[in-house]
This record gives sequence, structure tokens and C-alpha cells, in this order.
Amino acid sequence: MLLYSIRRLLASVLVLLASSFLVFILAAATADPLAVYRQRQPPPPPEFFAAKEHELGLDQSLPERYWNWITGIAHGDFGKNVDGNPIRPDLLQRLEVTGRMIIAAMVLAVIMAIVVGVITAVRRNKPSDYILTTISYMTIALPIFWLAVLLKEFVAIRFNDLIGQHFLFTIGEESPGISLYAHGAELWWDRFRHLILPTLALALLYYAAWSRFQRSALLDVMGSDYMRLARAKGVPYRRVLIRHGLRNALVPLTTVVALDIGGLIGGAVITETVFQWHGMGEYLFQDGIDKQDVNVILGWLMVAAFFVVIFNLIADLLYAVLDPRIRLA
Repeated sequence: MLLYSIRRLLASVLVLLASSFLVFILAAATADPLAVYRQRQPPPPPEFFAAKEHELGLDQSLPERYWNWITGIAHGDFGKNVDGNPIRPDLLQRLEVTGRMIIAAMVLAVIMAIVVGVITAVRRNKPSDYILTTISYMTIALPIFWLAVLLKEFVAIRFNDLIGQHFLFTIGEESPGISLYAHGAELWWDRFRHLILPTLALALLYYAAWSRFQRSALLDVMGSDYMRLARAKGVPYRRVLIRHGLRNALVPLTTVVALDIGGLIGGAVITETVFQWHGMGEYLFQDGIDKQDVNVILGWLMVAAFFVVIFNLIADLLYAVLDPRIRLA
């Protein structure tokens, strides 16, 4: 197990380095951080562009720029944006905002997928199976931005009217200015109420597909020989289902969840736009793509690639825990 973990960790580092190199080449070849200055009328003098290129390292070759950037990343330095400000503080602040949504959505989606997958597998071809399957397919068919708008316009407004108070928020990750005077439970309660709708929108998008994988995997496990043998020995059905069937059926779901982390981060970008969160999505579009800021784009993509690699590594290590037939060597 230890040797396997070390090998997987080294392989993950190599994958991260390879992906960072490809991303750097593409971003450096397409983005022009000085485009905003070139569009000014009249344009700044050539000396201004020469000074800016030297400040941002654009006067170096691509291998030199990549080496300086990746060595800076290794020391926690993401460089500076086109305005000359360090990227790391802004990136970490935005990551903390987006991280709340992604973690909450992933946990909720996994729980919903397991529950719905088990119910539809155990009650196969029964009314509950057909109803939950129909709901899952409808959720899969809805685009994330449309699902988020539906939650804002129908769920939030009607729920607030029903209880007679403004409980669900549709804009922002927290009330404006609340962090200046509120602390502890009051601050996090406000953030929790802002978190409900974005988390629900993102979770509904992924639980539907994950529940289908869970259902299929559990049906395969329920028809296996060791499950029938356990039932023949008189082991209670509930114990066989949970301890033996569900545990082994979680292996395919673990793989799917790990592979969908990248899509989950991409979905969070759209969700943040709909709910006007000041997170990683806004940072990528407004500070990165709109300004063609290479370092901002690279910093965002590097963080996203890091979490994709880490979650896939965790999934590999969980296989042996979930299925005792799997041996890691």
C-alpha cells in the first residue's frame, strides 16, 4: 500500500507538470496581457511597452518564462497580474469562496446519488424506480444555468413568501459588508443561507448521473455469487445489502466522482455567474480572460488541475478500502 501510494503520488506530480506545461504554452501563445494598452488612443510610447514586457517577463523565451513560473509555483508564488499586484492573495480568497460551494455540492450530490441509486436498484421496475429515474433524466437534461435560474425564480421566491421572511438568498456569497461587523456563528449562518441555492443547483446536476452509475453497479453486485451465498446462509437482507453489496458497488461511483471533479469546477464557474458570487469563476473571466492576463489564467488552471489530480489520487487509494478483493501492490 505504501509503495503504491508513493508511485501514484509521483505519477500525479508528473501529470501535473505535463498539464501545466501544455496549459502554459497555450495561454502564452493566445493571451496578450498588453492588449488593453495597445487599444488606447493614442497608444503609449514604445518605451512603455518595453518596460511592461520586462516587468511581466514577456521579453524572455517561452522555456525561460515557463521555468520561472513553475519554480515560483513550487514556492507558492503565482506571479503578478497586469496591474502589478500579487496573484496569490486574490486567488486564495476566491478559492475559499468557491471551495465552500464545490465541497458542499459534492457531498450533497454523493449522498443523494447513493440514496437514490440504492432505492432504484432495490425497487427495480417498481413505481418508485420509474419516478426517481424520470426525475434523474429530467435533471440531467437541464443545463446548469437554466436549473440555477429556476431555483432562483421559483424555489427561493416562493419559499421566502411561504415562511414570511427572506431566508434564501439569490445573489452573492454573503450579505454585503457583513464580514466587517459579524463573526463566528452569525457570519457563517449568513454564508450558509447564501450557499443553499448554488449548492443545490450544482448538486442536482451531478447527483442524477451519479445515481445511475450507483444503480447499475448495485444491480450487478446484487446478482453476484457471494451475495446469494450470504443470503443462503441466513444473513439478514439489510446487512447483506449494506455491508457487502453497497460497499463494493461504491467503487464505480468513486471513479466517476473523481473523474467529474473537473466538470464540477467548470459547473461552479457558471453557477457563480448566475448567483453573482465573487469566486474563482468571476476571477477567471473578469481578471483573467477579459484582461488576457496570462498569470491569472495560469494560476486558475493550475489550481483546478491540482484538485483534479488530488481527487483522482484519493479515489485510487479508496479502492482497496471499499473492495477487499482489490489489493494494491
